[in-house]
Amino acid sequence: MPAHFHIPGIVQTFHVNQLLIMMMEKHPEAFRPETDIGSIYGEFPSSMWNGGRVVGGGIGEADMRYIIGEINGKGISLRYTFTNPLIGKAHLDDAHCNRCLKLADRADRLNAVILVSPELEKYIRRKYPNYRIVSSTCKQIRDYDKLCEELEKDYACVVLDYNFNNQFELLEKLPHKERIEILCNPLCPPACPRRGKHYNYLGRLQIAFSEHLKKNGTSRGFRFSEDFECPHTEKSIYDITQHATHVSPEDIYEKYIPMGFQNFKIEGRSTNLLNVIETYMYYLVKPEHRDEIRLNFLRLMEANKLLRLEG
Repeated sequence: MPAHFHIPGIVQTFHVNQLLIMMMEKHPEAFRPETDIGSIYGEFPSSMWNGGRVVGGGIGEADMRYIIGEINGKGISLRYTFTNPLIGKAHLDDAHCNRCLKLADRADRLNAVILVSPELEKYIRRKYPNYRIVSSTCKQIRDYDKLCEELEKDYACVVLDYNFNNQFELLEKLPHKERIEILCNPLCPPACPRRGKHYNYLGRLQIAFSEHLKKNGTSRGFRFSEDFECPHTEKSIYDITQHATHVSPEDIYEKYIPMGFQNFKIEGRSTNLLNVIETYMYYLVKPEHRDEIRLNFLRLMEANKLLRLEG
């Protein structure tokens, strides 16, 4: 049974992901068998509907078309992380987010949108029916019965709340395992009491930034009165392996896949690029080939001026 990995960064890690896909094609013997890239998730800055992370800046339509073409050209799904929980009717006419959807709209339904807001879900299902809909982990569904109800709805995938990770007795009983996505490397500690507040804070910040950008045409002068400190955002892949909710590569191939799970999400939209690369090495590459593939990866980044070396 194959393992489909859903990896971060439509824009932020675009070139790193290109190199990853190229190396998987060129050196299949170095990567774990029956492993592929199921989707690349993220957003085009600055998307008001974006959630989970705040992304600023801007991007031109030509670059958007190029990136969509490169991802879809490999047969890989592009997934928009339109997971801002605060999106309501007043935000549905946002020109940039609607343009994002129009540009990646395909009759073959290759692409998808990850959602939290019920209003936004209704809107996209009505106006952009070619998109597959993914239920986000940001919904924080931690009740087993409610999770089962979510799995009976019309979702291409349901991204599991990370607190279910490694609770194998419960996981074994879940229906529709082929449509469940496991968040492998959550930065948040188990049962983080501030997770919901953090999502709402990021949602307010993203809306405020996007509105400022629309009004002023630049990010200059943007101020946000709120603040939210999180001590976990800079942790590395190896820092979080001690979490009870961490899912190791061995767990994936020895436990989850034999149970019927096929979809695995890797966090990393806002982390350091080197940590993203190391996370790919950890999950996708056979242990005996990691050093060689990592070195080749870094050499390619340096050659393509994606890695700045001092000295």
